[in-house]
Amino acid sequence: MSATTLTSRERVLKAIDHQETDRVPVQIYLTPEIHKSLVDALGRPPVEAFQIDLRTVAARRTKPLKQPEPGSEVQYYDEFGVGYASVPNNAGGEYMEAVDLTLARIETMDDVRAYDWPSPDDYDYSKIPEQIRAHEGFCICVGHAGQPDIINSVGRGRGMEQVLCDIALEDEVGMTIIQKRVDFFYEISRRSLEVGEGNVDILWLGEDLGTQKGLTVSPAMFDKVFRPAIQRFIDLGHDFGCRVAMHSCGSTRQLQPTLIEMGLDVLDAVQPEPVGMEPEDLKREHGDQLTYCGLISTQQTLPHGSVEDCREEARHRIRVMGEGGGYIFSPAHCIQPDTPVENVFAIYEEALGVSFP
Repeated sequence: MSATTLTSRERVLKAIDHQETDRVPVQIYLTPEIHKSLVDALGRPPVEAFQIDLRTVAARRTKPLKQPEPGSEVQYYDEFGVGYASVPNNAGGEYMEAVDLTLARIETMDDVRAYDWPSPDDYDYSKIPEQIRAHEGFCICVGHAGQPDIINSVGRGRGMEQVLCDIALEDEVGMTIIQKRVDFFYEISRRSLEVGEGNVDILWLGEDLGTQKGLTVSPAMFDKVFRPAIQRFIDLGHDFGCRVAMHSCGSTRQLQPTLIEMGLDVLDAVQPEPVGMEPEDLKREHGDQLTYCGLISTQQTLPHGSVEDCREEARHRIRVMGEGGGYIFSPAHCIQPDTPVENVFAIYEEALGVSFP
């Protein structure tokens, strides 16, 4: 590792450029419940305590969201009019799950035309430069794993089975709904990067392309439906001089050569458990072209391993993935509420060379 102390921004960008850094750059993903547990244990926000190197800036929505009817199970509606409620999960926390699938009620092109679609004009972009200044020295990101996120996010509003059928059958209504989402987030990203005036470092995307055992869709279907949408975002980010990261759960190994060909810089939240996602293989095959973010197991090691198991996994990932850059140290997904805080401390102690709490 480099002996010179770098800023967070320098550290992340050098790692993406496959150069040695003073330490491995670090990212974190948390559920609200484990965030609270960590704040209680640390006495300060984990993003600060763990020296997280990345910060996200975003436009502020100015148009009010649709409000639930009195007595409805819906707790809030998103910008696409999909209603959500809090649902307990097996990890001892709660997720907001779609319960009013409004997009499933769109059956004809007349329904598409009549629907109250969100607009990029519903947001105020003017405060983004101020947010960037407030995070001086950090790696600045725009976007998130929910854009365009065709399978998951359209699935939440339309039903997963229906959106997959829409794609397979190239249904006009379903494909138009998908295009509405892609266009909406593309324009929000464009306007955000524009006001960022070259000070945004990473444009963040998301599309869950893998399962535990393989791809979610065939390579041919990826090329036909997903590649054109994702390519627009990659080209947009590069046009504004920033890198592009994309979240994807599951086994993406078969598609990684294509993603590299498309110009993707960072593959985010990489899970070690799915088929073909062994760190040594990823580093050997594509580690000089693609930066990996993740690979600390949130399915097994963090929730169920010992402190020493967590330390060993952290050391292994840094040793295998971090040499020569090309790695951002991170949990593979949001750390769940059933994870001991001592295990979280352990991985960041290994990454940073400090002790917690």
